[in-house]
This record gives sequence, structure tokens and C-alpha cells, in this order.
Amino acid sequence: MKRKIVIIDDDQYFLNFLTGYVSERYPDFKILAFNDPIKSLSAISADTDLLLIDLEMPGLDGTKLLSYALESGIDRKKIIILSGRDAEYLHKKIPMGRCLAVLNKHETRQKEVLDMVFSALQKEAEE
Repeated sequence: MKRKIVIIDDDQYFLNFLTGYVSERYPDFKILAFNDPIKSLSAISADTDLLLIDLEMPGLDGTKLLSYALESGIDRKKIIILSGRDAEYLHKKIPMGRCLAVLNKHETRQKEVLDMVFSALQKEAEE
């Protein structure tokens, strides 16, 4: 069964990079990518296996999308917030336990965490 991954980021370059990276390494994932947070709302549902949300976007920011996702029935352990901000800022903005992780999308070590999550999803799908 394909895992449904929803990625929301207004930075089109980063969105293309991440979508391409995940598609290449994990071809069995169904990836829905949005650079407009408003247009992403219809894709956010309880059947989402992983939701990646950019924190800072115009119109509808990541904190509002996080609240919407939780209200839509997505388990907080299936949500990752991404940002270019430093870890201290991120952890103040999104308290621990509100989602699976809050990651700086530009730090290499943080990308390793994403790979671990993607690998775990793939293993679950294979079982």
C-alpha cells in the first residue's frame, strides 16, 4: 500500500528539491506537494501518513496548518514542521509534543532525521 505524504512549502525551489528527492529514493510513496497552503487543505486528512509543513508561509502559516491537521484527525506523530529558523526559535514557537519533529530544513543533520522517518514509513509499507 502506498504511503501518502503531503508536503507544503511556499519555497518552490525547496518544494521541488524535497519532492524529487523523496520520489527518487522512495518511489512507492504517493506525494502530494503544494506551494500554496490554502490549496493544500483538501489533501490534509486522517489518511495522511506523513505531513511536512513549512512554518512560515504567507496567508496561512505552519502553526495554523498544524492546528487544522490535528483537527482533521492526523496523529501529531505524523507531522513534521520545517523552517529555516534556528532550533531555539522553532522549539519556542512549536512546543515539544505538538508534532513529531521541528526541523531546520537547511541543516544536513536535520535532513538525516527526515531520511530516518521516510525509511521507517517505507519499512511499514513493506510489512
